[in-house]
Amino acid sequence: MLTDLVLAILHHLAIVSLIAILAFESALLRPGITPQNLSRVTRVDAGYGVTAGLVIVIGVCRVIWGIKGADFYLSNPWFWAKMASFAAIGLFSIPPTLALLKWRKQSRSDAAFVPPDAEIARLRGFIGAQVGLLALVVGFAAAMARYGGF
Repeated sequence: MLTDLVLAILHHLAIVSLIAILAFESALLRPGITPQNLSRVTRVDAGYGVTAGLVIVIGVCRVIWGIKGADFYLSNPWFWAKMASFAAIGLFSIPPTLALLKWRKQSRSDAAFVPPDAEIARLRGFIGAQVGLLALVVGFAAAMARYGGF
């Protein structure tokens, strides 16, 4: 029972951390971004990836060792909606990560490099989509915990 509580707390903290990291990434990623903030946002994005990995690992641990048991999760349509939303978040995180890595490389070879505003706007759109999908994840989690199957 204590294991379930600890896993639940860690899982919720990791999800809240994802939300905070996305907010920070969005705040840093603005037109006219400075080279220092470009470096920062690249590190923040890496932290986002690590935190998303923790969400997954802790979530799997909850399915395996949580008090509700794997049957509760695997037969729950809200769980699968949550998983699909989280997978979509992962897909929407790829273009920003690839662009940031490319920009970091360019900024290392050209200290005056500033990404084009249109590209920054495009990446901010991906981040906004991830925020919207995270809201769905939270909603599906609440439904899963309260309503089980349909």
